This record gives sequence, structure tokens and C-alpha cells, in this order.
Amino acid sequence: MSEKNHNVSRRQFLTYTLTGVGGFMAAGMILPMARFAIDPVLKTSSAGDMNAVAEVAKLTNEPQRFDFSYEQKDGWYTSEVTETAWIYQDGDNITALSPTCTHLGCTVNWNANEEHPNQFFCPCHGGRFEKDGTNIPGTPPTEPLHKYVTEVRDGTVYLGKAEPQI
Repeated sequence: MSEKNHNVSRRQFLTYTLTGVGGFMAAGMILPMARFAIDPVLKTSSAGDMNAVAEVAKLTNEPQRFDFSYEQKDGWYTSEVTETAWIYQDGDNITALSPTCTHLGCTVNWNANEEHPNQFFCPCHGGRFEKDGTNIPGTPPTEPLHKYVTEVRDGTVYLGKAEPQI
């Protein structure tokens, strides 16, 4: 074996060096993006958490407003979020509705308009909803109020995320 067969030319050395440096740079760019895409799958989600809101004994047949708070973590920032629900009990069924109008996001109130009693009323554009959250035809909202996922444990009503009614 001659020594000439084992030598690396300048061109080969530069090719190997630039390929290696380019590979490290590509890995440095791709790995954070891959971690960003995969990391949420590996973390436990708080979206399905249930929050204690009210005692079943305090519920009536009329919708009542209940405010509840929970801790929300957004990146490194943790804040306390306060939300509202209109809750009523009809027999054994407990219904919790979001107070956010599905037209433009204003806040609806129960029995707030004298002309339309026993309905949810949106003061922004005159949107109205039935007691069960169904939108009244001929008013601006095109879909019903969103319903919270409800669960009853030990005489306490727990609410999850508000979801559109089907």
C-alpha cells in the first residue's frame, strides 16, 4: 500500500468539513422544530380539567349565574382566569351554558329584556336564546349558546370546556 492512496486531497477535506458543518447546522434548526411539534403530545393537557363551580343543592329551575376561576399556564406565565356559566337543573339534568353570544361574542344575560321574558338576551345586537341555549330564528345568532361539559361528584357540579351544541 502506498501512502498516496490514503491521503485526502484538499478538495475532499473541504467537502467533508463543509458537509459536517452543514449537517450540524441543519440539525440545530430541525431539532427545535421537531421538539416544538412533539412536545405538546408528550405533556399532560389541562384542557380536560374539571372545575368545581356550584353545589347541586343551590341549583334551581331558573338559570343562575356562577363565576368560577382556574389557573391557566401559558408558556412560562401562569395566570388566574375567571369564567362565567349559566347553570340550571331540570329534573335530574343539569345544564351549564356559556354566556358568550355566538353572534359577536357579547355577554348574554337571563331574563334581561322585559319584552322577551324567560330568554337569554344579548344587548349588542338583540340576539335571543331559549332557556336551553337554542338560538331564536330571526335574531342575529346563527348557532346555539355553547354548553359546558358537566359532571356531578359528591353533590358538587364540575364544569369542563364549553363546546358547541349539535
